[in-house]
Amino acid sequence: MNKSEKQKALEELKENFGRVKGAVIAQYSGMTVAELTDLRGALRADGVSFKIVKNTLARIASEGTPMACAKDKFEGPVGLAIGYEDPIAVAKGIIRYSAKNEKLKPMAAVVEGQLVDAAELKSIASLPARPVLLSMMAGAFSAPASKMAGALNATVASMGHAFSALLAKKEKEQAA
Repeated sequence: MNKSEKQKALEELKENFGRVKGAVIAQYSGMTVAELTDLRGALRADGVSFKIVKNTLARIASEGTPMACAKDKFEGPVGLAIGYEDPIAVAKGIIRYSAKNEKLKPMAAVVEGQLVDAAELKSIASLPARPVLLSMMAGAFSAPASKMAGALNATVASMGHAFSALLAKKEKEQAA
């Protein structure tokens, strides 16, 4: 790789690192080209890309980006799974594939600019997807309002029943 190619690769990495929401750094030693292609295909379905990067370029490109906290993790043969929308999708994809192929070993991850280790990565991967989490939050926020509306409606309805019972009683008394 000559100097201009390195500069181009560095700029591309820096741009990618600048907009990353979630990334997983994983060792891939012993994986065949076919296995890496399979991994890329599996991750692509989740909107995640997997790249093998030069450690020195990755360290330099990470400066001033959300990936800066993982600068020291670029050692040895590592690959980088990057997601630009859902950080949980990156974790789920890597953990799912590493369970299928033990040669892929997640080392660390960056989630929304925070460095997490492999154990935390597994717990993040067990979380529901972003749309599910958002719908759960919306349900939690709307529940008190709907309960309040139901309570007010019940109060009005019971008050209406009380008035109609009182009216029936008065009509009975007048008829008698």
